[in-house]
Amino acid sequence: MHKIDLPQSIVDRVIVRRGRAHVHDDLDPARTALIVVDMQNAFMPVPVAHAPCEMAPHIVPAINRLAEGVRTHGGAVVWIQTVCTEEDKVSWSNAHSITTPARAEKRYAALARGSEGYRLWPKMDAKSDDLYVEKHRFSAFIQGSSDLDAILKARGIDTVLITGTVTNVCCESTARDAMMLNYKVVMVSDGNAAANDEEHNASLRSIYTTFGDVMDTDMLLACMAKNAGAKAAAE
Repeated sequence: MHKIDLPQSIVDRVIVRRGRAHVHDDLDPARTALIVVDMQNAFMPVPVAHAPCEMAPHIVPAINRLAEGVRTHGGAVVWIQTVCTEEDKVSWSNAHSITTPARAEKRYAALARGSEGYRLWPKMDAKSDDLYVEKHRFSAFIQGSSDLDAILKARGIDTVLITGTVTNVCCESTARDAMMLNYKVVMVSDGNAAANDEEHNASLRSIYTTFGDVMDTDMLLACMAKNAGAKAAAE
């Protein structure tokens, strides 16, 4: 697992700015969605991968625990799968022109709809009544990427828990855009994976200081149980 490093100086800055260390610990579990980004074979350390992340398999237990907890409390679990289509080669041509032709072709093949690389990692606890959303860009929320925003707003979701791989690319991009669209954002510190601790922690710090909150799986599960209990007692 990544060694999480959020210096006290950063925590202190957050407290001065927001009044407390965790601004979204009052989340409503029933209005919360677990967003699982790119936990597909294409990003795992297996032969079909075009961009393997060695750390990705290690975050699977945390994501699966969160998925169970979110379902238990009436929230939504959303599995985001990157797909590459012929149209993407035109509409997002710049993304593929700034890499080598061989790497671009490997990405097309690995993320073609229905391919082995496109499929979710088999150890993910994905259920038939979860939500499945394809994205065409790094961020799942940016215009032209998916209809995730409309899906969540139709369900009354106001909080998103961001997990997946890699922390500092698709996960951070999705988290930033979610905040811009007025969602409460929590990056799950032990539910994201990057190439190394440095890149992982840099992303967590960026989200924590400006775009949302950072919590680990145990804290989130405790918050959901506490808040769900408080809501039930008040009804």
